[in-house]
Amino acid sequence: MMKLKMAAEERNEIGSGVAGQIRRTKMIPAVIYGRAQDNVHVKVDDSEFRRIHRAAGAATILGLTMGNEDVPVIIKEIQKDPVRDEILHVDFQKINMDEKLRVTLPIVLINRDSIKAQPSVLTQQLDEIEIESLPTDLPGDIEVDVSDMEIGDSISLADLVIAKNEDITLLRDLDDVICSLAEFIEEDLDALEEDDLDLDMEPELVSDEDDEDELLDEMEQD
Repeated sequence: MMKLKMAAEERNEIGSGVAGQIRRTKMIPAVIYGRAQDNVHVKVDDSEFRRIHRAAGAATILGLTMGNEDVPVIIKEIQKDPVRDEILHVDFQKINMDEKLRVTLPIVLINRDSIKAQPSVLTQQLDEIEIESLPTDLPGDIEVDVSDMEIGDSISLADLVIAKNEDITLLRDLDDVICSLAEFIEEDLDALEEDDLDLDMEPELVSDEDDEDELLDEMEQD
């Protein structure tokens, strides 16, 4: 049931200083939390976690091997350095295989470069969806093939395969649009410039003599 497994080592030391020391040993500080249990602080190998994360996606059940036990978890959150490609911390959520779980899955548009209707503009309005299901029914990342879309087409949540699965509940209106395809219209920049500028208009010139005449008129009125 848990095809992906990785080793996790329990740790008693916590704090930012300790976390930095752990990362310098090519390990990642992490925590396992779950309902009605104390948080368990662990560390996992950096390279192994990256490999597992690439294969697991957002909602795959992992087995964290701790001693003789494989703890079922999902990756809930990954904290990264905004500048360097460094994973700072990972949150694992321990799951009960008999209880429904809420997760947010990314929606990935595939074959964007192979859309047959050209020229066109593809707009993605929805890039993730929250669902609820038993852990055993969790799908992987949601992929939407857009290669056969025509101009004016849109794809909604109701079009997804998982929307027809009675064991999975989508926590959003099924009419919500994921993406749409519109015709690409190239604007005539030369025409826009001519509309904005009246080329026949000439600037009004004001001479020094006109200024003097206006000043004399004001003095006479006074």
